[in-house]
Amino acid sequence: MLTFLLRRFLSSALVLLVVSFVIYLLLDAAMDYYYDLRTSTSPNIAALYESRTRLLNLDTPVIVRYFLWLGGVGGCLIGSCDLGTAWQSGQEVTSMLPGAIGNTIKLVTAATVVSIVLGIGVGMISAIRQYTGFDYFITFVSFLLYSLPVFWVAVLLKQYGAIRFNNFLGDPVVGWTPIIVLTVFAGLFWMAALGGSAKRRLITFLVAAAATFATIYYILATGWFQSPSVGIVGVAVTGLAAAIVVVFLSTGLKNRRSLYTGLTIAVLGIALYIPLQWLFFYVPMNWLLILGLAVVTVLVGLGVGLAFGGPDKWASARTGAIIAVIISVVVFFDRIFQEWGAYNRHPAINGRPVATIGASTPNIEGSFWFLNLDTFTHLLLPSIALILISFATYTRYTRGSMLEVMNQDYIRTARAKGLGERTVIMRHALRNALLPLASIIPVDIITLIGGAVITETIFGWNGMGKMFIDAMNRNELEPVMAYILITGILAMVANLVADFLYAVLDPRIRVQA
Repeated sequence: MLTFLLRRFLSSALVLLVVSFVIYLLLDAAMDYYYDLRTSTSPNIAALYESRTRLLNLDTPVIVRYFLWLGGVGGCLIGSCDLGTAWQSGQEVTSMLPGAIGNTIKLVTAATVVSIVLGIGVGMISAIRQYTGFDYFITFVSFLLYSLPVFWVAVLLKQYGAIRFNNFLGDPVVGWTPIIVLTVFAGLFWMAALGGSAKRRLITFLVAAAATFATIYYILATGWFQSPSVGIVGVAVTGLAAAIVVVFLSTGLKNRRSLYTGLTIAVLGIALYIPLQWLFFYVPMNWLLILGLAVVTVLVGLGVGLAFGGPDKWASARTGAIIAVIISVVVFFDRIFQEWGAYNRHPAINGRPVATIGASTPNIEGSFWFLNLDTFTHLLLPSIALILISFATYTRYTRGSMLEVMNQDYIRTARAKGLGERTVIMRHALRNALLPLASIIPVDIITLIGGAVITETIFGWNGMGKMFIDAMNRNELEPVMAYILITGILAMVANLVADFLYAVLDPRIRVQA
């Protein structure tokens, strides 16, 4: 293993060194460091040219300048990192990176997790329902989303997801026509997704349509848009539903110990809802404390599963941990949205909470929950833009991989042995279908961390992508090279992670030195 890691590190470092050298030369040739002086009418223009040359060390050969820059990069290994200076602002590149990386991670984390979960889930169902109406619909939507240019999607989101939606929030009235259309669509969607006999399809349609209509009516009748919240009832419904669904997918409802674990976790979540509200109110919160609570949540889920024991106790423990995380996320967002009224009435918001630009509202102050609600409203639209594109990719990859796996001999053997369809799909087919995704997902995540360049630029999100674009526009070489260096290192890490994921998902694969 050590030999393998050393070889990969040395080969990747060599590639990164060559790439950085070539890009440095190309960028130096392409950038016009005197662009603002060419139209200047200043009487001391010659002195200005000379000053700019000294400032950027342009009288030194470009190869020498590259090795000087590389020496500063090498200092990062001994704690004296020097990535240069953005000459127009005079800001050190090392001081620009923490904020840019932090904003980009904020942006891509939720978008990546949601798109992966939805993409794999929908792609798997689409493969199972091959050549049905549901499969054709998902295929059409996936290709449509995949072909849409992200800048166009972003503009539409600004128009309809922010401007029009903020107008709607001022007077949230919905006519009967859209309610009926949404109700019928939801019924048809779930009917096609779950399939079955004609009787089962009809029951699914009626239940899904009734649930959708009841949800819409509840939202409009209670003024939910003016004061959105989940509440203890919502936590109870979500927790019990999550327990049933996760147990069904993970171990099957016939596994009583796993089912008892899930239901126990749901009951604990409901019982702890009120105490947690007191905790959130009286104890000043920060992300370190939230992370600690998240760790405790996972440990409680694992502990409940292990306490029920049984021959497959770790499956119960895994199920309990997943359900605990789902419930904790619901409780977390419920507490954030309790700030909605105060946030919406804030003078800086003025009743238009969905933001179209920036990572936060300028000069806004408040509690931990208040500020996180502000971050959420700014994250909403750029995250949706990223989710739509990534969702289409993961759906198509998962569908194709699942179809290939489902035709393998070992799947037919598993069915011939009498295993249930859930066990065949979840434990045999899906795990092997994820193998191709293991080489795609890490690289996609790293690519997004490198900066969703177009999305960040359109939404004014000060992340890595916008830093790169701004530096290019201002002819600042050092920030661009820092961006190239960081994304290159992350690409190396992504490929290494992909190799190890292959070994985890498929025991036949072993790392060879």
